[in-house]
Amino acid sequence: MTDKSAPDYRDTVFLPKTDFPMRAGLPQREPEWLARWERLGIYDRLRDKARQAQEQGNPRPPFVLHDGPPYANGHLHIGHALNKILKDMVVRSQQMMGRDARYVPGWDCHGLPIEWKIEEQYRARGQNKDEVDVIAFRQECRKFAEGWIDIQREEFKRLGVTGKWDDPYLTMDFHAEAVIAEEFMKFLMNGSLYQGSKPVLWSPVEKTALAEAEVEYHDHTSHTIWVRFAVQTPGDLQGVNVLIWTTTPWTIPQNRAVAFNPDIAYGLYRVDAVADGASAQPGEQIVLADALADSVRAAGKVEAWTRLRDVKADELQGLVMAHPLRGVEGANGEWDYDVPMLPGDHVTDDAGTGFVHTAPSHGDDDYQLGLKFGLPMTYNVEPDGSYRADLPLFGGQFIIQPDGKEGPANVSVIKQLAWAGKLFAKGKVKHSYPHSWRSKAPLIYRNTPQWFVAIDRPLQDGRDEYGCTIRERALHSIEELVTFTPPAGRNRLHSMVAARPDWVLSRQRAWGVPLTCFVKRGARPDDPDFLLRNAEVNARIKAAFEEKGADVWYEPGFKERVLGGIVNPDDYDQVFDVLDVWFDSGSTHAFVLRDRPDGTPDGIADLYLEGTDQHRGWFHSSLLQACGTIGRAPYRGVLTHGFTLDEKGMKMSKSLGNTVAPQEVIEQYGADILRLWVAQSDYTVDLRIGKEILKGTADSYRRLRNTMRFLLGALAEFDEAERVAPDQMPELERWVLHRLAELDHAVRKGFDTYDFQGVFQKLFNFCTVDLSAFYFDIRKDSIYCDAPDSLTRRSARTVMDLLFHRLVTWLAPILAFTMEDVWLARFPGEDSSVHLQDMPQTPADWLDEPLARKWDIVRRVRRVVTAALEVQRTSKVIGASLEAAPVVHVEDADVLAALRDVPFADVCITSDIQLTSDPAPQEAFRLPEIPGVGVVFERAEGEKCARCWKYLPDVGSHRHPATCARCDAVLG
Repeated sequence: MTDKSAPDYRDTVFLPKTDFPMRAGLPQREPEWLARWERLGIYDRLRDKARQAQEQGNPRPPFVLHDGPPYANGHLHIGHALNKILKDMVVRSQQMMGRDARYVPGWDCHGLPIEWKIEEQYRARGQNKDEVDVIAFRQECRKFAEGWIDIQREEFKRLGVTGKWDDPYLTMDFHAEAVIAEEFMKFLMNGSLYQGSKPVLWSPVEKTALAEAEVEYHDHTSHTIWVRFAVQTPGDLQGVNVLIWTTTPWTIPQNRAVAFNPDIAYGLYRVDAVADGASAQPGEQIVLADALADSVRAAGKVEAWTRLRDVKADELQGLVMAHPLRGVEGANGEWDYDVPMLPGDHVTDDAGTGFVHTAPSHGDDDYQLGLKFGLPMTYNVEPDGSYRADLPLFGGQFIIQPDGKEGPANVSVIKQLAWAGKLFAKGKVKHSYPHSWRSKAPLIYRNTPQWFVAIDRPLQDGRDEYGCTIRERALHSIEELVTFTPPAGRNRLHSMVAARPDWVLSRQRAWGVPLTCFVKRGARPDDPDFLLRNAEVNARIKAAFEEKGADVWYEPGFKERVLGGIVNPDDYDQVFDVLDVWFDSGSTHAFVLRDRPDGTPDGIADLYLEGTDQHRGWFHSSLLQACGTIGRAPYRGVLTHGFTLDEKGMKMSKSLGNTVAPQEVIEQYGADILRLWVAQSDYTVDLRIGKEILKGTADSYRRLRNTMRFLLGALAEFDEAERVAPDQMPELERWVLHRLAELDHAVRKGFDTYDFQGVFQKLFNFCTVDLSAFYFDIRKDSIYCDAPDSLTRRSARTVMDLLFHRLVTWLAPILAFTMEDVWLARFPGEDSSVHLQDMPQTPADWLDEPLARKWDIVRRVRRVVTAALEVQRTSKVIGASLEAAPVVHVEDADVLAALRDVPFADVCITSDIQLTSDPAPQEAFRLPEIPGVGVVFERAEGEKCARCWKYLPDVGSHRHPATCARCDAVLG
């Protein structure tokens, strides 16, 4: 029992002193740090630091993460937060590891998303966009983008993202528009640009072609029909029907051929009996693939049929059929043409009939077959998704209506086929179908004149180091020049580039950089002089864009001003399509990396970092664009992250009510909790987030914060005079230095490979297990109770100072706000900031593997002791471990020697301890996973020291009442 008459020595104990609060208050305090960083000009000061290092002959290696530009419309969602926080952790970690890490944020300002918003405003006011002056319309789009850039900039900054926020890059800046045009004109000059009329994915709602990156796939229910094509060729098959199957009935009026595969087994079948309501006719004979006979029979409600014979490939080759709408009343002869049977490798017997109806204007396979065999193109479908007005039977009918819903065209075609006796069967099928990512409406393949970049055409630019064509250069870059994180990104991008068609550059829109080219009147696209290729004209265009932006292209008389004195303006037509916005963002390397003073010497970024969908988006378009202009990829590294899901792994959706807005997380927890969520997650796969996950993240944060708070308190008034050299320190401190050396290597390697999860896990485990639960726990006694000049206390405080400088800089890239708070708690000052610091270099000679192995043994035995004492504490035999003086039985002589070589009682936080090689009695406490060690509980002898609370025999025998020898000496 404690002697209540003993003096109170609490004021003599060196308890931790710090103003660092236990409660973070991040939502309220983070804006103060943001304002402080802005006041200090942290980003610019780091650039000054790099310049000074350069001038002093000690240059910092540059590191540039090139920002993939978000669209300037709408508030940020959690995916934006994930992306920008990852980028910030990359930039901050690279900077603090000694590099000059530059980050220029940017925005994608042109294109359909913004134009669509303005059109929505017009529709709400009953205005017709086509009646508005194009320059006025473009200026409205520009103003809309400017407004959202300001909003998004503040939202990004609130996440703690550092960067050149006062001078970002915008694709709508005049210089950017001039460079985008200049980059386009390089394709004009190197021979890869051409105009072709081929089917492209077309949005009838938005009336424009779309790139694959602007397309998303959703389940869609389509009409499906089986159609008879009557054989006209004299011979055994004359009058027999070849059966095709399609999920796009509206394309039948554009049919120009039927395709078969010579490797498929076909048969001639006679229908013998049908069910009620069947469109199939008893006695008719049809040709189809044998593998699909059962499915066709079921679809046609055929109750009995006979397979008459094989139909060989040489018999099919050269057959001529009648178009199924030939001779239909009211058709006016529109479809009175022959339909050839052609071989095609794309035909399979997986579904359908083994024959593919071929409309070259409405599908890539069909188009390629048409090219090969000279099939004519059709132009029956208008930009708004309707049939041309003068098309017999179907004129003016919509395939997709302006509201995105299905029009009457499919049903009309089906009815006409039924009336013509050519419909064998019909049904519906649910399948994955392309939709516009903006309007969400279904798309169609439509043949239109578009501008393309040929990716397999040898370029006339003299940059042949990595290949002569864009595809060759792109594949070489992927294979040899770029590092992918995670590595699977290489195969993903490689397969996309290897299989992709030519790049469709043109869009039939208004808000964008125009295709700055002129075509010769009366010339055909394949004529050598069809495109005007003139360097002086190009230079004039670029100069005009630099001065007034791309709007100048639309000014009356611009063509005459640019061409005048060089060629006759009347001989040329000006192109008014705008560039695919992916060309805009794909060109950013030129006006950001190449042209800006904070760019890179060679115009190549160290890293592009975006979501995994950008393998077909920005990574892809940047790769193609740069391979066409600089001959290689514009990046040395590509990092991709997954998408954000709710806690159950479901895709986030407003309709499901499972979205997590970054603004809400910040208001409740603070941005550092969001940053910590990113660091704790495996970003290489899809990431989950929700209330329970954030609670767990906040708990990890509190534990880490407590570690830092203890450090700050223990280091109060630390003075350089206290510092102890490592070789004079006790073993326990030297073990901590060893761990720091290990961690320094692991942290730097982790940051260099962008393994933030691995870095944080190592640091979190170190802080909570090695420090809080072990080292701090042991050294509290020395920090609190030893004399200020004691070697152990000074060594501990020296190590804690070394810990502080490393932990705070290692964690600053992740917990940008909190580590600033920790730093300022120790180093206040108007110009002070942890983000102006580098991670300290850690001496390699701190590594001591033999010592680490020894202390691994010590810690394992300590676990047995602490577990044994916990049993006594739970049973209320003791209240604290200092009441104990256990006997530890150790079988292994080397282990026993290691324990006797250290102050094991202090390590176990007991007042005394006995170590013996005697066999452990049966009642001894053991842990199965640590054999050869048994612990017998004994109470400590003596009284409790009123100052340090140890139980020692000498307490009460010194000048100061109720103290032990150590405390009596400290009190003097």
